[in-house]
Amino acid sequence: MVKQERAARTRQALIHAGAEVFAQEGLARTSLSTISRRAGVSNGALHFHFENKQALVQAIESQAREAVGQIMRDVAARDSGPLQALVDATYRLMSRIGGDVVVRVGFELSSDPSRGPGPTIRREWQRWVADVLLRAGEDGWLAEGVSADDATTAVVAATVGLEVLSAEDEAWLSEEKVTGLWCLLLPRLTERHALVCLSAQGSGSDPEAPHNRRRGLLPATVEAGPVGPLPALPGGTGPVEADFEPR
Repeated sequence: MVKQERAARTRQALIHAGAEVFAQEGLARTSLSTISRRAGVSNGALHFHFENKQALVQAIESQAREAVGQIMRDVAARDSGPLQALVDATYRLMSRIGGDVVVRVGFELSSDPSRGPGPTIRREWQRWVADVLLRAGEDGWLAEGVSADDATTAVVAATVGLEVLSAEDEAWLSEEKVTGLWCLLLPRLTERHALVCLSAQGSGSDPEAPHNRRRGLLPATVEAGPVGPLPALPGGTGPVEADFEPR
């Protein structure tokens, strides 16, 4: 058991060190000896766990995919509706990219020309966004004239854009940037009466949701103008009262 735990720690140290070196030097320029030195292990220990650089790359991508997949599963389990799930997932994803070098490099490897063909974490994010917005369209959450395909294009381009730009400036991953993005997109994606049920800042019950609402940086819901009792929302939730005073 002790040997297994030690081997697991060594493997994780190599994955983390590999992600750090890839982030600094790029995939093509990185040597395995540099990674083993960063991890504080011998070259023999590295080759015990990873036959070659490609095997280490696959391990990094696998761990990054699992982390992003967990975000998707967590927001889906909260059953807050497809659009709110998408907003919440975006916050958690950007936070994870900023705080976890393995996830960040997992995304960066998607565009590395030396990586070779195959599925990437960006494509998986794209597929998940497309599935969520398809369900939003089927359930009546998308505004008239907005297709799931067009919404997917906008959301994927915007979110992947934040991730790519953050390579030079991590401010692109900030809560303020994500909130601004959703304050801009939500009024176009959905009907006016549904906006009061959506938080551009993420759901407050999410343990990883941003704390902008508490700091008072932006309103908790997207401004929808004067409203009275609202018509039934998709999913049979019934009439909903507005949760803010009209300006």
